[in-house]
Amino acid sequence: MHDQIFVARRRLLLRAGAVVSLGVITGCTTSNLLSPHSGAGSDQTEATLGYVNTLRKGRGLPALSGDPVASVAAMHQAARMASAGKMRHNIGWRDSFYDRMKGQGVTLPAAENIAVGQKDAARAYDAWFNSPKHLENMLGNYRGLGVAVAQNSASGNRPYWAMVLCS
Repeated sequence: MHDQIFVARRRLLLRAGAVVSLGVITGCTTSNLLSPHSGAGSDQTEATLGYVNTLRKGRGLPALSGDPVASVAAMHQAARMASAGKMRHNIGWRDSFYDRMKGQGVTLPAAENIAVGQKDAARAYDAWFNSPKHLENMLGNYRGLGVAVAQNSASGNRPYWAMVLCS
């Protein structure tokens, strides 16, 4: 029982640290290059969750829940892609999906879907639905979901989308 409490507290602290870190990073920028799509914030989890859960229900799978840690990881990835002007899972040569997820406290195993150019959550979901590998991720054995979008004026304000699914 003590171990379960310790693990729960540790996970909560990791989540809080990830949120604070993102806030510090965002608060320290000196330019306004990264901006959320539609001005309402870059977290698009709630806008996407219904689509994914309708899909999963139709296939007899359990619903996913919004996961705050996965949302922060998705926001981080969307911002990285927007900043680089590239839709890629791995931005730097030393970049690793596993290391990023583990370092951000995302419960593993996890998966990531990315997209670029879609104007809203419905269109991003459609792009993932119509891609066999991305569809497989959305139908995977996961419990949590985070979705985010970011734009960069230096790369034409194209929306960069990231979805993180976690156990």
